Amino acid sequence: MEYDLFNPPPAPNTVSDKQEAGIEATDNTAKSSNEKSVAERIEQLRSELHQHNYNYYVLNAPVISDQEFDKMMKELQELEAAHPEFSDPNSPTQRVGSDLGSGNFNSYAHERPMLSLGNTYNREEVRAFYDRVKDGLNGQPFDICCELKFDGLSISLIYENRNLVRALTRGDGVRGDDVTANVRTIRTLPLVLPKGVAAPERFEIRGEVLLPWSRFEALNEEREARGEALFANPRNAASGTLKSKDARVVAQRGLDAYLYYVLADKTPSDSHYANLLAARMWGFQVSDATRLTHSLDEIFDFIDYWDTARKDLPVATDGVVLKIDSLRQQEELGMTAKSPRWAIAYKFQAERARTRLNNVTFQVGRTGAVTPVANMEPVLLAGTTVRRASLHNADIINMLDLYEGDYVYVEKAGEIIPQIVGVDYDSRPLLTGKKIDFIKTCPECGTPLVRYEGEAAHYCPNSTVCPPQLKGRVEHFISRDAMNIDSLGPETIDEYFTRGLIKDAADLYNIKVEDICGEDGTRMKSAKKIVESIEASKKMPFDRVLYALGIRFVGRVSAQQIATALRDLDHIRNASLEELQAIDGIGTKIAQSIVDFFADKHATDLVNRLIKAGVQTSMPEIQLQGEQLKGKVIVISGTFTQHSREEYKEIITKHGGKNTSSISSKTSFILAGENMGPTKLQKASSLNIPLMSEEDFLKLLDE
Repeated sequence: MEYDLFNPPPAPNTVSDKQEAGIEATDNTAKSSNEKSVAERIEQLRSELHQHNYNYYVLNAPVISDQEFDKMMKELQELEAAHPEFSDPNSPTQRVGSDLGSGNFNSYAHERPMLSLGNTYNREEVRAFYDRVKDGLNGQPFDICCELKFDGLSISLIYENRNLVRALTRGDGVRGDDVTANVRTIRTLPLVLPKGVAAPERFEIRGEVLLPWSRFEALNEEREARGEALFANPRNAASGTLKSKDARVVAQRGLDAYLYYVLADKTPSDSHYANLLAARMWGFQVSDATRLTHSLDEIFDFIDYWDTARKDLPVATDGVVLKIDSLRQQEELGMTAKSPRWAIAYKFQAERARTRLNNVTFQVGRTGAVTPVANMEPVLLAGTTVRRASLHNADIINMLDLYEGDYVYVEKAGEIIPQIVGVDYDSRPLLTGKKIDFIKTCPECGTPLVRYEGEAAHYCPNSTVCPPQLKGRVEHFISRDAMNIDSLGPETIDEYFTRGLIKDAADLYNIKVEDICGEDGTRMKSAKKIVESIEASKKMPFDRVLYALGIRFVGRVSAQQIATALRDLDHIRNASLEELQAIDGIGTKIAQSIVDFFADKHATDLVNRLIKAGVQTSMPEIQLQGEQLKGKVIVISGTFTQHSREEYKEIITKHGGKNTSSISSKTSFILAGENMGPTKLQKASSLNIPLMSEEDFLKLLDE
C-alpha cells in the first residue's frame, strides 16, 4: 500500500523492543525522505515564482497565466503553513510584487498601502468568501459591490483643492513611481474638478490605466510595420506606455482610465458604491458595469452575465471584484499582511478557441534567434482576432506533435500571448498534412542553426551576412532608447540595404542628402531631415551608444550600469571577464557576451568606424559636490522618505562614494531605510558593518 506524502502510515499497536527499534529507524528514514521532498518542492516553487514575478512586474513579459501563477502560489502557501520549519522571510508568499522602475522616475510612499486582492476561480471559493464575511460581521446585514476587474496598470491619484497633484503606480504596494506627467495626457482623467463639486478638500482615488482594444491593435500594426516586437496584450502596452520617458508618446497612444475606489479622511458616504457615484459626478470615469448586490445569487448573476458580455467591451477585463459596500464594515473586517479581508477577485477562466493550423513559418530576429510562428485560420479570442501564435521553440513543437491541417486549441488568458495549448487529435483520423519539424538551417541565409547549452532557442550564427540580423541590428541602433534617429524606419532601412547604401549602422553616417533625395529631388525635405537626425545622434550619451551596439543580453539598464562603472569605450572593450562581473548588477552571462562581442573582428571594425564617425565614446566627468564619502563603499537598503534610492545613488557618487548592491567586508556602511531586508541585516551583523539612518546620512553630507 502506498501512503500520501503528508499522511504517513500509522505505527503498529504492539511490537517487540527489537521490532520497535526497527520501525523507529524506518520511520525516521521515511520522515527524513519526506522532509527532503517537501523542502525540494518548496524551493522549486519559490524559485519559479520569483522568476514569474520578475517576468510580470519588471519585464512586463509573463509566460504563464494568472491561474497557473495563483495555483503555484496557493500550493506554496499551504506547504509553508504545514511546514513552518522551512519558513523564509524572502519567500514569494511574504512579499507583494513590484512594478517600480529602474531609475527613470522618482518614487514616493503611498499614503495608504496598495494591497493586492486574493484571487479565486470558482463559485465554491466565492461562497466561502461570502460565508467568511458573514461570520466576521457576526450576522450583521451587508451588501456586496460587484465591479469588473479591468486588466491594466493600477494607479493612485491624489487631488488637493480640486487639482490633480500626484499620480503614483502601485509599485511594491508601499512606494510607487511618480508618473504624474504621463497621467496628465489621459483625456478621461480630470486635471481639475468642476467648481462646486462636493469633493473632499484632499482625497485619493484609485483605478486602472488601460489601452483600449482599438488602440492596442492599431499600435501593434504600427510596430509590426516598423519591424518592432509586438506587445503581448493591452496590459503590457499600457504599462510600457505609462512608464515612457516621453509624455508625447503617451499622449499619442490614447490611454484610458477607469476609477474604482475613493479614499479620504472623510468620504461623502459610508457606502463604497455611493462614493463611486459621487466620483462620477466629480468627472471621473466610473464603469457603468458596477452593481450593488444583496445576496449570493445576485453575485452569481453578475458573474455569469459579464463572463459573456465582457467580450463586447472596448477594454480588456479578466474578472470581477467583490467588495463589502460599507466602509465601516470594511474596517471591521480588516486586512491580512497582503490583502484585505473585505474584498476578493473572481478571475474568469482563460478563453479557449479551436481553429485550423495552416502552416508554421520561422522568423529570424536581430540576435539570430529563430522563432516558429503558427499561422492559423482567423479566430476571435478574448476580444481580438487571432491569426498567429508563437510556438516558442523546438521543444514545444515536439511536445504538441503538430501536423499541417491539425485543429488546435488556442488560449489567451488576459496576461499571455496567444498560444497553442493542445491539439484535437480526434479530428485527424487521416493525416494529410506534413509533420511540423523544427528547421535545421536558417530560412534567410541557409546557415546551419545552433542551439547553445542551457537555451531553448535555436540561433543562426551567421551574424555578419544574414539579412534579418543585419537589418535588425540597424533598426535597433536607430531606435528611441538607443540613438533615437526617429526620421528612419524599417521600410527606409530595407530600401537602403537593397540599394547598397548601408551594410551596417556605421554606414548611416556616410549618407549624404543627394544619396536619398530622389533622382528628381522630390524627397529633398525628408532627405535633409534624415541626415540632420543622423548627425544629431552623434550627441547621444555614451550609455545609449553602448546599448545601440546590440550586444547580446545587454539591455538599456545594464548598458547604463556598465558605462557608469567603466566610463569609456576603451575600458569596456579591454575589460576582463572578472572586471565586468565586478560591476554591480552584471552577471556572468552579460560579461561573457561583452567579451565575445569585442573579440569579434566584424564588431571591432563596426565600433572603430562609429568612433571615426564621431559618436560619444565616454561618459561626462562627474562634477563632485563634495568629498565626504571619498573612498566609501556604500550599500543602500530599505525605503526612504527624503529621496528615492536612485537619487541616493547619484548623491553618493557626487560626494566621492561608490554604490554596490551586495554586502561584503569592503562595505563601509549601509544606508538603511525602513523595511530593510532581514537577510541583509543578518549579513551586516555577521560582518560588523554599521548601519546609518537616512537622517544621519544627510547630516553627514551637510557637515
